Amino acid sequence: MKSGVIGILTAVIMSSGLIMPLIAQENYEPAPENLEAREWFQDAKFGMFIHWGIYSVLGDGEWVLNNQKIQIEDYEKLADFFNPQEFDAEEWVSLAKEAGMKYITITSRHHDSFSMFDTEASEFNIVDATPYGKDILAQLAEECEKQGIKLFFYYSQLDWRRENYYPRGRTGHDLGRPDEGNWDEYIEFMKTQLTELMTNYGDVAGIWFDGHWDHVDWDGENWGDLNVDWHYDELYPLIHNLQPAALIANNHHIDPLPGEDFQAFERTLPGEKHDGWGGPDPSALPLESARTMNGSWGFNLQDTNYKSFEELIDILVKSAGFNSNLLLNIGPMPNGKIQPEFIERLKQMGEWTDRYGETIYGTRGGIVPPQEWGVTTQKDERHFMHILEARDNLIFIPGFPATLESAVYFDSGEPADFKQIEEGVFFYLDEDQVTEPDTIIEFRIE
Repeated sequence: MKSGVIGILTAVIMSSGLIMPLIAQENYEPAPENLEAREWFQDAKFGMFIHWGIYSVLGDGEWVLNNQKIQIEDYEKLADFFNPQEFDAEEWVSLAKEAGMKYITITSRHHDSFSMFDTEASEFNIVDATPYGKDILAQLAEECEKQGIKLFFYYSQLDWRRENYYPRGRTGHDLGRPDEGNWDEYIEFMKTQLTELMTNYGDVAGIWFDGHWDHVDWDGENWGDLNVDWHYDELYPLIHNLQPAALIANNHHIDPLPGEDFQAFERTLPGEKHDGWGGPDPSALPLESARTMNGSWGFNLQDTNYKSFEELIDILVKSAGFNSNLLLNIGPMPNGKIQPEFIERLKQMGEWTDRYGETIYGTRGGIVPPQEWGVTTQKDERHFMHILEARDNLIFIPGFPATLESAVYFDSGEPADFKQIEEGVFFYLDEDQVTEPDTIIEFRIE
């Protein structure tokens, strides 16, 4: 470990003028800047997730160390092959912006323990361990500031390499680690890295935690009890004291814990429960759904099951209708380039958001709950029907909660034919006004 780690937390807090004691997690009251950031987050609606690390060299996803049971001493050799000379922060951020994305969340450290930033807490990082030798996060932070894109850091609590990640969790076995370690020292390691992330990269929009579930029993349907102390009463106040506006989420698949600022859902829309990914019901916090463009998070050479443009628009629109953001993932290649299939789809999504973004950005879930045919969104006095799957030209909305005043097709401005009765509202679709993949009707209520 490099020198200078001891005392870094105290030094940073004192130098920043934050000399008050760290507030307890249970007593957390969001700062005004935090509440403002939450509002911005809900308005943003669309972000880019980036899973990238030395695992990309093997082209078998970010779980390759665990899945192939690679010995740690062998896995560490991958750092010698990670030299992403084609990485261009301006190109990446520009692509996100062109797609209509308002923020980026990138893996600062994944479960394999490799840090994609310059850290004093571990030599196993992109600056010290690779021929590339440059801080990826610093380059992205600078470019995001230039282009007006906010930057979040994914941070793994789970670690398959460090000895002090002990007791072991449900994953990462048979990798050559000793059966001993010091959990408290591991917590201190995380605190040091989180301090670095919150002090060395300008205004950080937030931290996206992952790995809590490694120390929770799972029977395929339900989560059991937590068997370690993650010290959230230390980690969360640390982040909020260093940057009060920073938002915290935790991909733990349970109800939000005190100190968290938005609720993350993996591979599902909030409230959906399928394939073992359902998790808890949506809370009153801002919501976000993380999804992939194929089946993988990290670069997977053989995963060519790319979602179509139409499928991705369906996911984006439904996310908004479920009152949620969409965090759409890319897994860059080891040379620093983004797969052309991802680029093509993101540019298509950008063309769509350029035209229809006002029905998504700044909206909240609509007055009509999600239906088989689609969803509704609303912004102030404007309401939008997003018809994603009209099986015929007649749509009935039972129990419509207000008196419908007017309705027009968003594309043309032509009136939409409807009839409201006591039981609900009928919409009679004009075939000439139907557009794929989403027919939008703007309506107003009395």
